Amino acid sequence: MMPEKPDDDPFHDCELDPDAVLGTHTFHDVLFTEDTETPVNVLTGETPAHSQATVEEAKKFAASIDTETPQIALPASVETQVETQSKPYTSAAFFHFKATGSLERHRAYHAAYDSDAFTVDFEADYASGDLTITVDRANES
Repeated sequence: MMPEKPDDDPFHDCELDPDAVLGTHTFHDVLFTEDTETPVNVLTGETPAHSQATVEEAKKFAASIDTETPQIALPASVETQVETQSKPYTSAAFFHFKATGSLERHRAYHAAYDSDAFTVDFEADYASGDLTITVDRANES
């Protein structure tokens, strides 16, 4: 049965409560950077063309994804790059579990982002690879 006012508790489907994501949290070494590991051709010692990419390319790619949720560029595994001949980055919502470390945190950030009761900001530092997410209650900001 649906609650009459589902807006009352944006966290009703979450394992974590808002306190788990309130405030500022930094997730280290989660973004695509110039240091992201890429495959090397053992015969030539060179990185294949499909795996050569700059942070600027990765940021543009993430920004080009047409979605209501801001995207970040995450590193693609070397295995994925080899198997799919893909770029060394992929794009995901800024609160994706690969960046925030758990599906529970992913859901909690998503709930806060979708709710008018919270303000959610994030900073993607592609030089360090760090992602910082800040969540505040909307009535306190």
